[in-house]
Amino acid sequence: MKALFDKVSAKSSKMVTSTYSTSFSLGILLLNKSMKKHIYSIYGYVRFADEIVDSFHDQDKEWLLDNFKKQTYDALERGISLNPIINSFQDTVREYDISTELIDSFLHSMRMDINKQEYDAEKYEQYIYGSAEVVGLMCLKVFTSGNKEQYEELKFGAQKLGSAFQKINFLRDLNADFNHLGRIYFPGVDMTEFNDTIKQEIERDIEIDFKEGFKGILALPKEARFGTYLAYVYYFNLFKKIKNTSAKRVLEERIRIPNRNKYGLLLSSYFKHSFNLL
Repeated sequence: MKALFDKVSAKSSKMVTSTYSTSFSLGILLLNKSMKKHIYSIYGYVRFADEIVDSFHDQDKEWLLDNFKKQTYDALERGISLNPIINSFQDTVREYDISTELIDSFLHSMRMDINKQEYDAEKYEQYIYGSAEVVGLMCLKVFTSGNKEQYEELKFGAQKLGSAFQKINFLRDLNADFNHLGRIYFPGVDMTEFNDTIKQEIERDIEIDFKEGFKGILALPKEARFGTYLAYVYYFNLFKKIKNTSAKRVLEERIRIPNRNKYGLLLSSYFKHSFNLL
C-alpha cells in the first residue's frame, strides 16, 4: 500500500529535520498536528538540496543537483518517488498547490552555490529570494491551508522573516563560507577588510527584515503562530549574540546558541504566547 510508504517517507523527513536542526525541530513540534508532517517534508527537501552544494565536495555536484531536480519533477508528475524525502515533499506540494516557480527559484539558488562567486546586489537579492524567502512561502502555503487571500496578505512578512534568517546564517557561517567554500554573499564587501562598521551595516539591514517579519508572525493563523514565533525567538537571540561579538571573532568561528539555552527560549516563548504578551 502506498499509504504505508508515504508514512515511511514522512518519518524520513522528520528524522532529517531532527538530525540537522534542533531549533527548527522545536518550532515544528509546536505547530498544529495537521501541519507538522508537511513542514518536515519541506525542511527535509531543502536540507538535502543544501547538502548537495555544501557537503559533497568529492562528488559531481552539478550532476547530483540535476538528478535531484529531475527526480523532483518526475515525482510531481507521477505522484510518487522512491526517494522518501522527495516523495514526502511532492505530497505536500500537491496537497497545498505549491507553485513550481517557488521550487525552481529554490533550486536555482542552490545551483548558484556550486560555483565560487562574489555577489552583486542583484544576485544577492536573487539568492536570498530563492534560498530563503521561497521556503517561507512554501511553509506559508501550509499555514494558510489553501486560503489564497490570506496567503497573499501574509506573503510579505513571510519573505522578510526568511530573509532575516538567511542573512543571520550568512553572518553565523562567515568562517566556513569564506575560508572553506570561497563564498562571499554580502555585495561590495571585501572580506579581507571585514570590520565592525561593515558588520553593523549588515545588522541594520537585518533589523528591518526582522521588524516586518515579526508583524507577519502576529497575523499568522493561531495553529502556526507559536511554532513560527519560537523560530523567530531563536534567530533573534542568535542575532543579538552576533551583534555583541566582534567582526574579527565572527569571521573566525561559528557563533551558536547552546541546546540548553534553546530549551530556555522555548519556555519563555511559551509563557509570552500563552499570556498574549507577544
